[in-house]
Amino acid sequence: MIVTERLVLRPFRASDLPAFVAYRSDPEVARYQGWDASFSMADAVRFLAEQDVAGLAARGVWTQLAAVDRVDGTLRGDCAACISADEPVSAEIGVTFARSSQGRGYATEALTALLTALFDEHGVERVHAECHRCNVAVHALLERVGLRREGITDDPDWCVFAMRRP
Repeated sequence: MIVTERLVLRPFRASDLPAFVAYRSDPEVARYQGWDASFSMADAVRFLAEQDVAGLAARGVWTQLAAVDRVDGTLRGDCAACISADEPVSAEIGVTFARSSQGRGYATEALTALLTALFDEHGVERVHAECHRCNVAVHALLERVGLRREGITDDPDWCVFAMRRP
């Protein structure tokens, strides 16, 4: 668990799933992601069952952390990390927040805390993220937390951002 000023980043719970499905199935949230807006409760139940109990310490698997409001318990979104199994000093990160929680600094707060945990507690030296070239809000978010655009992936619609341990 990671605690910030306004959020708690923790493993997902079954009680999070209705809100999780609500933002994952929002076409505006899904349009630049690796899933489509048909994300269902059955998809969420499968997602929860597949979460690794080892959390961020697991190598080679994605760990999703629910970003929950510390005051009212609202699920604001989630952030994720996958520490490479082949190169354990490298990790990929991702982030998704409900539209109602966007533009309020929650994602910046969550990613900053996640990066700190990866660098300080898990020995990561380099972090990267991929995002759609048209998702300028996430480009700005990644730059705000210290990542810089490095180029594109094999798919020219996707950009790569990265940073080394500060």
